[in-house]
Amino acid sequence: MQPRTNSTVPNVQQAVPLFMVANIEASLRFYVEGLGFTIKNRWEPEGKLRWCWLQLGNAAIMLQEYGSNHPLAQSAGNLGEGVSVCFQCKDALALYREFTARSLAPQEPFVGNHMWIVILSDPDGYKLDFESPTDAPEETTLSEWEG
Repeated sequence: MQPRTNSTVPNVQQAVPLFMVANIEASLRFYVEGLGFTIKNRWEPEGKLRWCWLQLGNAAIMLQEYGSNHPLAQSAGNLGEGVSVCFQCKDALALYREFTARSLAPQEPFVGNHMWIVILSDPDGYKLDFESPTDAPEETTLSEWEG
């Protein structure tokens, strides 16, 4: 049994989702060129990128490409079906403008649960929500807010 410590630092520091992807190069274009993530760590067996750790501000995700023998390679439907990751931000609308300037097509931002919500899906169907607090009325869309 480990001795107990009186440390005020929490033992669990961060949760980092791992997304299995069909094409890691396509995913990197979306996350790095489109969303602005940076690659912090990578695994390249035999010179081929198979896994990476991506960072955007204090948020992180991991991507791993499966080989053609992997059971997911034969699966029907989207890998990311039913998976959402909600990134808590200072200004989701600023990110919306950055994403559209980089030729991405997020859904029109709207207010839900006192948050502006910007939604995109990655190439494998993983749903990404970028959210920031607001006083705008519930269900307000950006076009209504600006109009």
